[in-house]
Amino acid sequence: MTRILILTAALVALSGTAQAACFADYKAKRDDPLRLHYGVAEIDGDCTVDTATQELTERLAQADWQLLSVEGVFDEAGLEEREESAGENYLRY
Repeated sequence: MTRILILTAALVALSGTAQAACFADYKAKRDDPLRLHYGVAEIDGDCTVDTATQELTERLAQADWQLLSVEGVFDEAGLEEREESAGENYLRY
């Protein structure tokens, strides 16, 4: 019985870490004066545009930015190609 409990606990722990990393690229703005930025952020929840939109709307608002759009979601394979374009907003929010 103890072995089953240990095995079950190990499987639960491993399933939580098996989730692939998720990232989104987005566009945001500030008004007065108008400023725009493009950025890349890690997404904690499901890897969907809807989840990314919810998370980024809240995160950006804390820094007085307004989310304009989520351009897409992707895994680690898409990070390197976006790093230069995102500049200082690469994994910032």
